[in-house]
Amino acid sequence: MTVYIVQEMRGRDLSDALAFGELEILLPSNEQTSYSTQPTLKHMNGVLSRFCDDDYLLLAGDPAAIALAAALVAKINNGKFKMLKWDRKESKYFPLHVSLNAPVRKT
Repeated sequence: MTVYIVQEMRGRDLSDALAFGELEILLPSNEQTSYSTQPTLKHMNGVLSRFCDDDYLLLAGDPAAIALAAALVAKINNGKFKMLKWDRKESKYFPLHVSLNAPVRKT
């Protein structure tokens, strides 16, 4: 199991995420997605090509990079993936499961 951290967050303790797998950072803290997303997509696609049902995406960093990473893992893993969301009240990560293939209920 691997936890893919979208972007390094200097000074942030990510040790709670270790309960979900080995940590791997996709982008360094000083890198931002520029007006051309292709270099970021190319880099992320290479790393995330191994993403599977056992892995998690940790949502941290540049919102544009988070959106790109989520889109990529959904494409790579047939529309489904798991992500970790930080809960400030509990001071820990909670897993969220996403399936883009599940029917959406109309309200």
